[in-house]
This record gives sequence, structure tokens and C-alpha cells, in this order.
Amino acid sequence: MSQMALSLALMPEGLDWGGLVLLLLAAFAAGWVDAVVGGGGLIQLPALLLVPGIAPVQALATNKLASVFGTAASSVSYYRSVRPSLKTALPMAAIALAAAVGGASLAAFLPAEVFTPIIMIALVVVALITIFKPALGAVTKLKHSGAKHVVLAGLAGAAIGFYDGLIGPGTGTFLVIALVALLGYDFLMASAQAKIVNFATNLGALLLFIPLGAVLWPLGMLMAVANVAGSVLGSKMAIARGARFVRILFLIIVAALVVKLGFDLWG
Repeated sequence: MSQMALSLALMPEGLDWGGLVLLLLAAFAAGWVDAVVGGGGLIQLPALLLVPGIAPVQALATNKLASVFGTAASSVSYYRSVRPSLKTALPMAAIALAAAVGGASLAAFLPAEVFTPIIMIALVVVALITIFKPALGAVTKLKHSGAKHVVLAGLAGAAIGFYDGLIGPGTGTFLVIALVALLGYDFLMASAQAKIVNFATNLGALLLFIPLGAVLWPLGMLMAVANVAGSVLGSKMAIARGARFVRILFLIIVAALVVKLGFDLWG
């Protein structure tokens, strides 16, 4: 058996070379979107769910494997250029990791559909505020300091981390929302910190999926390479173009997330 045939034999039975190429393109696009403003799961996870023979839990686990590498790469890229405050990001990330494990462990018991209408309303409100308040997120102007700042960051990390473990799509976008609207960061700095926290939430969910044997390792590692490439490109583009570029893409991703959740709810 040739090396190429052997590598494909390690993939899910329903996946051919054409499907693998499409998955890698989806992983690259997801990494790019995630690095700029979050929401790459809207691309990568549905692509995995389309592969014949892959169980939903395998798609979720493999998505997390690819994403954990991508968010790690973009976190490093942002940190080198933007220097986000680790005093905010690290406590928020630690709490979010624990919450993601809790959310993933409860995913089988709490139907995600219960939360969908609430999430949609929250996204629409945030989008309208962002549109009609163009100064929001244009520059960093922290709303709180000291212990209150850290506590609010931790509470946001706990809520969004739990959401990521339980449902998942749009986690990076929700982190940007919290860091801009709740704490007062500009969109670029919010994206930089969101990547660190999103890495932690991906890792938390992955730590639960690995013992279950749900991760498709060969496929996940190939997608991780593509996701990292997209993440590095996306973070460099966001850093070069600044907060206004991130804000525009943020609104596009929020709109896509509203459409996706609306389809889940009524479609």
C-alpha cells in the first residue's frame, strides 16, 4: 500500500480525497476567521458534520483538536505584536477552561435548543449597539480597574466557557463582545485577549473528549495544520489593519451566527 493510500486509510471511511481537501480548506478559513474575531466554528464544525460516518461527538472532538492548535498559534502571534494584558487574560482563561469542562460534561443532559432564542436576542442587541455606537471598541477605555475588573473578566470567562463546552459556535465572538462592551477594550486588543481565553476553552473541552476516544487524530492533526496557517495569516492581517477592520468583520460574523442559530431554531 502506498503512503498516500495508507494516509487516506487512516481517515473516516466516508472521506475521499476531494472531501479531505474541502475539510482542509474549511479548517484554513476557520483559523483565519477565529484569529480575527472568532466564529471559526461556524465553518469548521459544519464541514466535519457533513462527512459520512462521523458521529456528532467525533466531529465536536476533532473540531476542538484543530481549533486548540489554531488558537494557540494566533495567541502567540497577537502577544508578540499587541501585548495583551495577561493580568486579565490568564485568570479569565483559567476560569473559562474549568467552565468549559463543566459545560461539556452537561451537554448530554441539557438541550442546547433551550439557549438558542436567548443567544439570538443577545447577538441582535449587541450587533445593533455596535452599529449605532461606532465609538464602541474604537479605542481601549477600561470601564473598571483592580479587583472589579478581574472579577468581571472571570464571570464572563465562566459564562462563555460553559457555553463553549455546552454548545460552542461563536465562542470567540462572545469573548470579544464581553471584552469590548463589559470591560472597555478596543476590538483589536479584545481579539488578542479572546484568543488566549478561547485556547483555554478549546483545551478544556478537548480534555473531556480525549478519554472518551472521540478524537479522530489523523484527520484532526491535518486540519490543525491548516487551521494554524489560517490563524497566523488572520492574526497578522488583523494586527496590520487595526480595530476598525476587526469591528467590520465582527459584525459580519455576528450576522452569520444569527442566521445559523435561526436556521437551527426554525429550520
